Formats: sequence, structure tokens, C-alpha cells
Amino acid sequence: MTLDPSPATDVDFALMREALVEAERAAARGEVPVGAVVARGAEIIARGHNLRETAQDPTAHAELIAVRRAAARIGSWRLEGLTVAVTLEPCPMCAGMLVNARVPRVVWGAADPKGGAVETLYRLGDDPRLNHRFESIGGVMAEECGAVLRRFFGELRAGRARRRGGA
Repeated sequence: MTLDPSPATDVDFALMREALVEAERAAARGEVPVGAVVARGAEIIARGHNLRETAQDPTAHAELIAVRRAAARIGSWRLEGLTVAVTLEPCPMCAGMLVNARVPRVVWGAADPKGGAVETLYRLGDDPRLNHRFESIGGVMAEECGAVLRRFFGELRAGRARRRGGA
């Protein structure tokens, strides 16, 4: 069964703007700037941003943190009826977690050519061999989401070059 994605809604854009706020919070901490929110309609249930460096935890991805917080808030690991919005296409770990959490809808911004597991490299959310599938709406505010990442990595490279004495 192939899920036919709906076009992004005004609510999707509003959620992505909030996910971008989380991405900026990650950048301010020196983390790769990825942010996520979990919502019921327009109501944000939980937020998260990357914390891998801060926590020294390889699983501390933005969407995983937001989903954990949402599950705790609603008192269920099944996130039925909720939407996850994330600034970067989920990786295999996070896409698998979204399947396991029974998330029905994922909205994402920038594609991830090195790790995207929703559309770019894999289609875990639409794999009929798995016990759950989710609707995927990709490319929402992709330019803005990508710009946050490009700026972060550009500043990181510039800092390394300065430390080496380069320009």
C-alpha cells in the first residue's frame, strides 16, 4: 500500500516554524541544528532538539526526544492522532521509532542525502513489510531548514580553519 501524501497545510508550516525554533536552540548549544515538535492538530504536545553532544548519547536525536516527551505527556507510547514535524528528514533509527510509536503523520523539512530514511535513501514509513506506515509530507520549509544546517556547518568549518591558521 502506497500512502499518497497530502499537501502541506498551514498548520504544518506553523509546526515547522516551531521546529526551527528548536533547531536554533540546538545550534546555540553547539549541537547539529535539528528540531522537532509533536502536535495534536495545532496544539504542540512536546518539543525536542538534538542533544547528542550534550548528553553524549547517540540516540539523542530531536524527534526521538520530542516523541519520548510526548509519550510521557499523553501517558501512552502509541502516538495515534499526532503529527511529528522535524526540520531534517528522519534517519533510519528515528524513522523506525516513528513506525514503532504508531505516528500517523510526519512532516519534515530538508532532505538528508546521507541518512534520510523516509524518502531519500529508504522509505521506512511506507514499507508494507512493517506493522505500521505513516503519511510523509516532505520539503516543508526545506530552504529555511537547510539554511540553518548550512550556516551551522559553515561556521564549524570556518572555526576549524581559523584554529589551523587558515582563512
